[in-house]
Amino acid sequence: MAIPVPPPSHPCWQRMASGGMSRLKTTHLGTQMLAKRLERSSDPVSSKASEIHAFFAKWERVLAAELAQVTTI
Repeated sequence: MAIPVPPPSHPCWQRMASGGMSRLKTTHLGTQMLAKRLERSSDPVSSKASEIHAFFAKWERVLAAELAQVTTI
């Protein structure tokens, strides 16, 4: 069974947007590219958090291993 994506209001997305993406262990190229791009971005944390949530919601089926880590970061 797939792990559900936490709601956009969950604090994990803010943590991910504040540098947590770099601690995510993933072999998924799209996730790695998103992490690098957001690392260099000057967008507000709330904007980054929304983008990360949308990405995980879209790719939920292939990001099961990453979703298992999201709430622990």
